[in-house]
Amino acid sequence: QVQLVESGGGLEKPGGSLRLSCVASGSALGLRAVGWYRQISGKERELIVCITGGSIARYKDSVKGRFTASRDNAKNTVFLQMDSLKPEDTAVYYCIEVAGCLSSDPSASGSWGQGTQVTVSS
Repeated sequence: QVQLVESGGGLEKPGGSLRLSCVASGSALGLRAVGWYRQISGKERELIVCITGGSIARYKDSVKGRFTASRDNAKNTVFLQMDSLKPEDTAVYYCIEVAGCLSSDPSASGSWGQGTQVTVSS
């Protein structure tokens, strides 16, 4: 089984950028589909990006045009480039293996990690 670990969060000003990384261990990332989720305080965790093994990504409307998912399978890493950050992007961000990206609510595999905190504030 593969374990995914998120990193790269931090404090950023509105309009700024952050780049999150999601590194696979235990097993190779291979062609696994990966979902990026976030949980805003007091709200339900939501899928914001799903990227297939072939690097085809689907985005939630709220992040479309601002966030970009990519991957480097040889490095067992999925990335999330976040640009034009807004205060409402403040959340804990998670990555996890999902059962493909065709569904808007794909099944997640394995256990959720601790996530990485992103805070957008002036």
